[in-house]
Amino acid sequence: MQHDPSLSAPDAARELSSLTRGATALGREVVDIAGFLQALDARSRSQLTALSEVGQASDNVAAANGRVSSNVRAVAQSAAEAGERVENSIGTLARSGKAARELARWVKSVHAENDLVEEMLGAVKTSNSQIASIASQVNILAVNAKIEAARAGDAGRGFAIVAEAINELSQQTGAAVNAISATIARMSDWIEELNSGALHTSQEAETVLSGSEAADAALSEIRDRMGTLRGATARIAEDMERASAAVEELRPTVAGIQSSIGEVARGVDEASRRCDRLVDGSEAILQHAVAIGGTGEDAAMIALVRDLAARVSQSFDAALTAGRISMQALFDTQYKPIPGSDPQQLLAAFTPLTDALLPPIQEPVLARDSRIVFCAAVDRNGYLPTHNAKFSQPQGKDPVWNAANSRNRRLFDDRVGLKAGRNTKPFLLQVYRRDMGGGTFVMMKDLSAPISVRGRHWGGLRLAYRF
Repeated sequence: MQHDPSLSAPDAARELSSLTRGATALGREVVDIAGFLQALDARSRSQLTALSEVGQASDNVAAANGRVSSNVRAVAQSAAEAGERVENSIGTLARSGKAARELARWVKSVHAENDLVEEMLGAVKTSNSQIASIASQVNILAVNAKIEAARAGDAGRGFAIVAEAINELSQQTGAAVNAISATIARMSDWIEELNSGALHTSQEAETVLSGSEAADAALSEIRDRMGTLRGATARIAEDMERASAAVEELRPTVAGIQSSIGEVARGVDEASRRCDRLVDGSEAILQHAVAIGGTGEDAAMIALVRDLAARVSQSFDAALTAGRISMQALFDTQYKPIPGSDPQQLLAAFTPLTDALLPPIQEPVLARDSRIVFCAAVDRNGYLPTHNAKFSQPQGKDPVWNAANSRNRRLFDDRVGLKAGRNTKPFLLQVYRRDMGGGTFVMMKDLSAPISVRGRHWGGLRLAYRF
């Protein structure tokens, strides 16, 4: 950079300081815009994802509606067919019910006529008994006639023939009476069984007759409900058709919105990347301005962070010399997760050493200036083993609280953290937005200086402070 020869040294210093302030202000504005674009990019991606899910959901709904519509149409067809079958069945049941009622009435009439049959059998028994008595008397008469004919001798021979015939008739009548008695006895038993069955059937017939009206009412209700079911199924089919049409109309609209949001998201992403390059450019301008003497308000902080980084380097070197740690362990990158930690905390082979060496160097710095927020060393990967005490609280059950208060043993591999850990220049001044939670951000400066041990770059010491 060439200086105006007309400017005196004090004027040149003022110009450089002005350039430094301008570069700082530029960096602040660019970082603020970059943060806004990053948030907008995140929201755009979120909306794009949501719209993609909506599109997929609308496709799924359309497919489901198609399946449901097909099923509803099948149900409607089945309901119509079932209705016809029910109508036929109701007719059959009605005819069966009518026949059952007629049968029940006939059974009752049979049961009612059993008493008459029993009376007729009783009359037959009485008449048969009388016939049996007459036959017995005739038989006695025939015997007496034969005796008298024998006394009369030849004169009673004709009478003896008649007596014999009467006797034979008496015998035949007695045999007939016995046969009739046996038949009447069997008929009486059968009539008794028939009467018992008729009594039971008559009782069942009473149930059939008394339930016939309820059966008719139930059949009528079945017919009505089947009609209602057919009507409801038809209305559902119509509603599903309208829903399918609405979804089909929605799908191209969702696709159009998704395409539009996608274009916006791509534009925001490109703007965000360009803004990141602007941030890098503004930081480079600030670095050059400071390098040529325009330290301005950050001069004291730059001197402090370089001194602190040198002290850390010396402490590590002394630990190597004393055998407290090996070079391999000091540069370990095999971070081991701490079980149950949320957010995830990690351990490295050198974490116990940094817990012992860094607090006496880092902690007193917080009291030197009210603007200083933290002072902590990170390795080349952004791993922060030992933080300030106020950010090293034991983790609790709330991950949000842990994220703000348990920041030690964490990996901060964001843009600012990685650049601070990997910078090898005398110092690096970055401007960034610090997330304070709840959508609140604070503009911060992150000043770092490299930490090297025996010619090997270990990481950097970060000093963060407010504007």
